[in-house]
Amino acid sequence: MSDRTLLTSAATLVQAATHFTPPRWLANAHLQSILPSLKLRRPLLARRARKLLQATETHILDCGDGVRLLGHHSKQPESHQARDLVVLLHGWEGSADSLYVLSLGAYLYEQGCDVFRLNFRDHGASHHLNPEIFHSCRLDEVVGAVQRIQQLWPDRRLTLAGFSLGGNFALRVAARATHAELKLARTVAVCPVLRPHSTMDVLDTGSFIYRQYFVAKWKRSLRLKQKLFPQLYDFRNVLAQRDLRGMTRLLIEHYSEFPSMDAYLQGYAIVGDVLANLEVPSDVLVSLDDPIIPARDLAHLARNPNLQVITMPNGGHCGFMDGFNRESWADRKIASLLGVTKTRATPL
Repeated sequence: MSDRTLLTSAATLVQAATHFTPPRWLANAHLQSILPSLKLRRPLLARRARKLLQATETHILDCGDGVRLLGHHSKQPESHQARDLVVLLHGWEGSADSLYVLSLGAYLYEQGCDVFRLNFRDHGASHHLNPEIFHSCRLDEVVGAVQRIQQLWPDRRLTLAGFSLGGNFALRVAARATHAELKLARTVAVCPVLRPHSTMDVLDTGSFIYRQYFVAKWKRSLRLKQKLFPQLYDFRNVLAQRDLRGMTRLLIEHYSEFPSMDAYLQGYAIVGDVLANLEVPSDVLVSLDDPIIPARDLAHLARNPNLQVITMPNGGHCGFMDGFNRESWADRKIASLLGVTKTRATPL
């Protein structure tokens, strides 16, 4: 059964859209997936993100239970009062300074939003803040970080946007919002991890380019963690592995509370009933040619009137690029979904 057939069975949930039309040279799914993080774009993006970065103040957030997370807040100039504060969540082994995060952050800042770019544990320059290692089920601390952001800026309309694993976290935070007393106005998830088992299968059996990319970045992160906490960690066996499944299995067995790797992977899946009680209006933006997140898993999301899935034929993984040196189509779409206008707030 094709992805499109599966999606048809979830017609009440999935909204087809055809607004993203990349130029022919940019239509390839792998190019769309690689281009957003291509280092050659950083000097160009730095110019576009100059105002965002100049306005940045770094915060170490108390997230409860002794956990601290690193983030960067960019506030609008004093002559303007922002209505919106958008919290941005990066993907696995990315950071608050990932190019796709900076691109969206710069675009939202241009629209008059305050922006908070949050690092997950052990991402960005934050490995030293907590002795325990990152894993994808550490939802409580991300909820705690958003709670703290809400406390610091209570007069802002709070929204949340995330990419890939960050999109997965964003939807789980939204599902927890009522219980956590979070006043989230809206959440947008771009190409979120849906069923981790599927994503791991794709990464370990698909193109070696993605597997090598993530394995190399993860090993670099683990080496840094081991260097900072040598009394706690000896990752020699983990670092000897060549695939994500082997690395994950050893880390779960020796450095986690989970009884098995399957239990861990199921712990951050968002299919099934996980989003059944979602009360925050939320949008999932995906491409049917995503080489990392299988579109067939969309059919297994809970039916919920607060959850809208927008599918595109093209876009790759967190791509949706329609140019090399400008904001992406996804940046513009996210701003539209969040209700961000191009009209700046009235001067004080």
